Amino acid sequence: QVQLVESGGGLVQAGDSLRLSCAASGGTFSSYTMGWFRQAPGKEREFVAAISWSGGTYYADSVKGRFTISREGAKKTVYVVMDNLKPEDTAVYYCAARKGSRISTTVGNQDYWGQGTQVTVSS
Repeated sequence: QVQLVESGGGLVQAGDSLRLSCAASGGTFSSYTMGWFRQAPGKEREFVAAISWSGGTYYADSVKGRFTISREGAKKTVYVVMDNLKPEDTAVYYCAARKGSRISTTVGNQDYWGQGTQVTVSS
């Protein structure tokens, strides 16, 4: 069983930056592909970014060039640095873990989820 705990959310202004962290426990961190998803009010949860155990990354078009995902094995933590934030980035951001080496952008393909952290971007 893998536990994921997100942190780093908050209220920022458009154009600001924010870094989210996701600390994992209870499993072999290197065995999982890690991802970030988000869910805005009234909308479905959507893929944001993912990183494989080997360091390969993949981003949603809406955040490409603004968000950077990384992972630190020694700390069992995955990060996403969000630059040039926009009001449409406002959502609850969830960390997800998927066993194996293949990245998936599908919500239903993730094996574990964190509880989420709120990011609000004001205009």
